[in-house]
Amino acid sequence: MATAHDVAAYVLQKQGQISAMKLQKLVYYSQAWHLVWDDEVLFDERVEAWANGPVVRDLYARHRTKFSVRTWPWGDPNALANSERETIDAVLRFYGDKPAHWLSELTHSEPPWADARKGLSPGDRSSREITQAAMAEYYGSL
Repeated sequence: MATAHDVAAYVLQKQGQISAMKLQKLVYYSQAWHLVWDDEVLFDERVEAWANGPVVRDLYARHRTKFSVRTWPWGDPNALANSERETIDAVLRFYGDKPAHWLSELTHSEPPWADARKGLSPGDRSSREITQAAMAEYYGSL
């Protein structure tokens, strides 16, 4: 199984330099769609419902001082299985050309993030988890 760091490294290898926010959203959608298409987890790291959308805290800990990211030395894109690369490639084809804020707004309109933030004000900090089950259920229904 891949790690979120492997996914981030692969995304950056394919996309080139992107904002940290966009990287987070592309990693999130890669997890969500892999759960649907392959019926398995892409990575084990927890996804949290932060104010600006889904965030993998383990990734954030590495890019927190950067607006944009060019490479990801903490992951290995070659560690991904073919099916994992296929999922990420499909996610990049659909979401890869979208701006970071558009992706953030999209996640805000979708139940996995919105449900995890129920009862919170828009700007409230949160470490609530967006569960794999919530992702699989919602994206599997589309």
